[in-house]
Amino acid sequence: MTYNDRFFGVLLIILAVAYGWGASQFPEPFGGGSEAIGPETFPYLLATTLGIASLYLMLRPDPDNAWPWSRTGVELIVAVIVLVLYAGLLEPLGFIVSTTLAVGTLCWRMGARPLKAFVTGALSGVVVFVIFNFLLDLQLPLGLLSFLEVD
Repeated sequence: MTYNDRFFGVLLIILAVAYGWGASQFPEPFGGGSEAIGPETFPYLLATTLGIASLYLMLRPDPDNAWPWSRTGVELIVAVIVLVLYAGLLEPLGFIVSTTLAVGTLCWRMGARPLKAFVTGALSGVVVFVIFNFLLDLQLPLGLLSFLEVD
């Protein structure tokens, strides 16, 4: 598995560079872009974190770790499917609703009771939305909840 980890690390570092480059292509904010936090800040942080993790994976791969073909493997596949659906539904459903569904589903799959899992998802969605929209002034999509938008 050492070679698999290194190969996967190379793919992830390519993804990190592409993600960082994509973030650098964002248009400059209105007014000259003098803000310390702009639309590219969070993607830059993600690209940097992914790049560091990729380097670690290439330099210190796991020795002969087999893929878990048991329940754990199925749960990993479910998690990837949930995250892909989250990315696809973020714009049409909005940040709060899609985050509630994604975090709730992942918490439930990790063993939480469904009600507690989805309450956690809803609280996570609302708290992160408030932080981004009102404290950081970075607009997240409202989607289905666009009727709540205040001008």
